Amino acid sequence: QGELVESGGGVVQPGGSLRLSCAASESIFSRSTMGWFRQAPGTTRDLVATITTSGTTKYADDMRGRFTISRDNAKNTVYLQMNSLNAEDTAVYYCIGALRAPDVARDIWGQGTQVTVSS
Repeated sequence: QGELVESGGGVVQPGGSLRLSCAASESIFSRSTMGWFRQAPGTTRDLVATITTSGTTKYADDMRGRFTISRDNAKNTVYLQMNSLNAEDTAVYYCIGALRAPDVARDIWGQGTQVTVSS
């Protein structure tokens, strides 16, 4: 397993919901802004949402209101709740930890989890 372990992807019908999870070690999680990106075939990897260690969130414009990012600091896990899914949300979703500390600065990526929205 990698430093970030994602789960929760799958196949869902249009209008449905999914929740993605991404678990990290405490040493990474406590010092990282966590986030989700996604990449559909033939496209770039684009920002979905981020959440800082203090809980400040940021969303891509077309996800705001449908997607919710949250983090559980006790479980070292970040979540992405996705509602009202449509075919355009089909992509591989990647978790990212932007680790920033006085002695280290690096971005850590998960392996990706496939989300397919299809009837």
